[in-house]
Amino acid sequence: MTRHRRTRGPAPTPTALLAATLVAVALALAACGGGTTSATAGTTPLPAGPTPSKIATMVCGHEAVSQMNSALGEDATVSTPTWSAKTHVYSCTYGYPTGSFTLTVKELSSWPATKAYVAALEASMGKSRDLYGLGQAAFQADDNAVVVRKDWKVLTVDVTGLPAQFGVPPTSSRAVAVTVADVILGCWEGD
Repeated sequence: MTRHRRTRGPAPTPTALLAATLVAVALALAACGGGTTSATAGTTPLPAGPTPSKIATMVCGHEAVSQMNSALGEDATVSTPTWSAKTHVYSCTYGYPTGSFTLTVKELSSWPATKAYVAALEASMGKSRDLYGLGQAAFQADDNAVVVRKDWKVLTVDVTGLPAQFGVPPTSSRAVAVTVADVILGCWEGD
């Protein structure tokens, strides 16, 4: 009887891991209905109100959770979302056995207020780099959080609760923050 020795192939390269992550994000975006829309000339975004907008609540909803699970290769348990009518902030935490990240949506009522809020976050959090192709403006903070402005909404992805490497395949928390923002923005449509 001949025995066949089972061998493992070479370890995946960083390029292969990045390609796998991008494929997962593309699949997640396609399932969300793909792409973002933003206010166009003549269309004004909705101002902050006494209850969170549909866009805000979507970040903690079943569809977003499903897309996030697919993109990250991990199943999340999402906390009960919170809403502050006073500050117009909607938030929830995606929990995993090895860590968590928090999504926050700040709703504002004008372009100047929204841009000033993002500028204040940039000043307080620090900015390690601009991120292009996410919303109307986005940056990655010094702590790897991602902040994205879309119309009169500001999404913050706080990954400080994640380990340095997270997901399947493991990716840096810095890259995970961008992936999470990309998945959410891919699902955001309308105001």
